[in-house]
Amino acid sequence: METTPLRVAVITASTREGRFGPTVAGWFTGLAGQRDDLVLDLVDVADAPPPSRLGTPAPDGFAETTRTLQAADAFVVIACEYNHSFPGTLKNLIDTHYYEWRAKPVAFVSYGGVSGGLRSVEHLRGVFAELHAVTVRDTVSFHAPWNWFGEDGRPADAEGAEAAAKGMLDQLAWWGHALRDARAARPYGG
Repeated sequence: METTPLRVAVITASTREGRFGPTVAGWFTGLAGQRDDLVLDLVDVADAPPPSRLGTPAPDGFAETTRTLQAADAFVVIACEYNHSFPGTLKNLIDTHYYEWRAKPVAFVSYGGVSGGLRSVEHLRGVFAELHAVTVRDTVSFHAPWNWFGEDGRPADAEGAEAAAKGMLDQLAWWGHALRDARAARPYGG
């Protein structure tokens, strides 16, 4: 049985001025970083956006993003909700990569208004299925998080949020190990 920690790319999707994504990502990576079975790599779409159009030169730093996604055994997307879906900048990141997602698990930490970003997650599940990725069932969701994250960057219901994150990460780790072992034994042919 493989015991090498999983490389998990944590992707912060929002790029808007005044975005809340870094707060959610900071809380999540602080929690996930305590696990011995995971090694986290951070990808912030705002720091190295994909090309604005296919066929145009990639901005500085984008090649490093591609290497990070390729090396990852699993992904966590910090997904905000824009207009009942996910942001176009995240779609660009996803669409400018293909093989990097294949036969790997994806988990979601979402945030937004009344839906807590869950509508963006439901749209992302279909996109990742098309790319031959496996999405884990459980998510972490924050409804109107700007109202209940404290000055310390932690949610008011830290115990409930941490329990949800632990369950989701346990599922991600199971899928991550299972799929990494399967890819090593037999290349994915999808």
